[in-house]
Amino acid sequence: MEVKFAGSASVAEFVLRLLRATSKTIDAALYRLNNPALEAALEEAVKRGVQVRLLVDGNKYKESRATQELLAGAIVPFRLAYGRQGCGTKMHHKFAILDQQSVLTGSYNWTLESENENHENLVILEEARLVAAYAKEFEALWTGAGCDQA
Repeated sequence: MEVKFAGSASVAEFVLRLLRATSKTIDAALYRLNNPALEAALEEAVKRGVQVRLLVDGNKYKESRATQELLAGAIVPFRLAYGRQGCGTKMHHKFAILDQQSVLTGSYNWTLESENENHENLVILEEARLVAAYAKEFEALWTGAGCDQA
């Protein structure tokens, strides 16, 4: 396990390095996404042949022109997800599973605000049972995503 804190170093640069080293799969469930560099890294992964699936909170997506613009022409497959009570509630996760080997999780949203303004943390998990638990959660969310789709 490893921990990174925004402010002491660039969390985005650390995430970028990990995304660029991923060779098979990236499954990410993100409450917010507006960091162009991180979105571009997901697109680069798709172009390298990595299977990428992205879930974003449907309400934040609808509120955020920046997120809509980032994903409008993107080649990254994405779905809108909501909370347990459906539309109007939050899919508040912030995690990414890389190559079914590691999980990035914590308070860190993939946003410019998280990178430049907020106190945030990112935890990297590599224990197989924890990775499997996150993978199970992602599959459930991916399958049941959306009251509507992007």
